[in-house]
Amino acid sequence: MADCIFCKIANGEIPSNKAYEDDKVLAFYDLDPQAPTHVLIIPKEHIASANDINEENASIVAHIFTVAAKIAKDLGIAEDGYRIVNNCGDNGGQTVKHLHFHLLGGRSMAWPPG
Repeated sequence: MADCIFCKIANGEIPSNKAYEDDKVLAFYDLDPQAPTHVLIIPKEHIASANDINEENASIVAHIFTVAAKIAKDLGIAEDGYRIVNNCGDNGGQTVKHLHFHLLGGRSMAWPPG
């Protein structure tokens, strides 16, 4: 999608501090981190939100969770634990209309998150 900031990041039009990349996803460090480790994981294909996951694109979610576990191990937060968050829609706190997951770690996470 031409006006999507995450599509522009995935296409290399906007630079990012990459944590991981393959042919399906890009993971990069959040510019406004909410934890010592805060990585965003996005599919390279534009999917607007979790509401738009369907039979044809559902496998990307499994791949994202596999990548999240790899990144957590690589960054040394897997053993102590981490949180994976997806915000869906305006009331869910989604600010960028491109499916993305926040990988947060490096500190104890409170519940409820707020």
